[in-house]
Amino acid sequence: MKLFVDSEFLSPYAMSVFVALREKRVPFELAPVNLAQGEHRSAAYALRSHTLRVPTISDGEFNLSESSAICEYIDQVYQGTALFPENPQFKAKAREVQAWLRSDLMPIRVERSTEVVFLKRTPAPLSPDAQAAAAKLFSAVEGWLPLDQQSLFGAWSIADTDLALMLNRLVRAGDKVPERLAAYAQTQWQRPSVQEWVNLPRSVP
Repeated sequence: MKLFVDSEFLSPYAMSVFVALREKRVPFELAPVNLAQGEHRSAAYALRSHTLRVPTISDGEFNLSESSAICEYIDQVYQGTALFPENPQFKAKAREVQAWLRSDLMPIRVERSTEVVFLKRTPAPLSPDAQAAAAKLFSAVEGWLPLDQQSLFGAWSIADTDLALMLNRLVRAGDKVPERLAAYAQTQWQRPSVQEWVNLPRSVP
């Protein structure tokens, strides 16, 4: 197994797949791709990813891009910690969370890039649009996260990791986050597979 990720280890989607593989205890080679130098647009990389994106996995002769698709594939093919809930309704909800995080909340993703999380950047105050997106995020998480629980579905799932990262964009920037949600994000952040990604060496100035 090879996992192709951005060479600066900043992609939230690469992180999701990295965590998934670690949770499944699948041996893999980490293959950094320098996006700034256009390595993802090379003919050689196009043979692995038709969409020229990271993350991408090569599992033998099988290549697959897009983090959600990769996580589903890993969960179905490999034994180990379940990445998604077994309950069909919970699993559907986990996919709802993942899909929403990847398609909405753009003001947060722009103004609170993962550089804030992984490189400890100090950003400017949130714009009105980003404040509105944050309020939308908090409302959604309050609806998803059961009271007195530190995971969405009673046990960890990959959706918890993805959601914690989105919340931590705000937490790590010093933005005001409801205490219960900040505590949830902090708990999820301490998972060993997550901490391994967080602590990867980064040479970005």
